[in-house]
Amino acid sequence: MKILRALALSSILGASLILAQAPTTPAKTTTPAPKAAKTPPAPAPSAADIASAKAKGLVWANLNTKVYHFSSDSTYGTTKNGKFMTEADAKAAGYRAAKAPGGKTAKPSASK
Repeated sequence: MKILRALALSSILGASLILAQAPTTPAKTTTPAPKAAKTPPAPAPSAADIASAKAKGLVWANLNTKVYHFSSDSTYGTTKNGKFMTEADAKAAGYRAAKAPGGKTAKPSASK
C-alpha cells in the first residue's frame, strides 16, 4: 500500500514539475476601450435667449432624445441637454418633431 502511495505521489510531483517547466503564454487581458465622455449639458438658456430664438423662428432640439420642439411647446428651451437650431437643420441632423399632447405632431406657432 505504501508503494502505491509513493508511486501516486511521485507521478503527481513529476507532472507538476513538467507543467512548471512548460512555457507560459501571457494571459490575454482585454481592457475595455475608454468610454466616450458624454458631452456635459450646456447651461440652460436664459429668458432672453429663449425670446431671441422665438423671434428668429428657431426650434429647441433635445440632444438626448433627438426630438425638436416648436416655440409653442411647453418644453421649448427647458430640456436638460439641448440647443436652438433651425427646423431644417434639426431635420437634416435626424431629429423629429415632438408630438403634441394628443399624439399628433406639433405644429409651429403662427406668431412671427
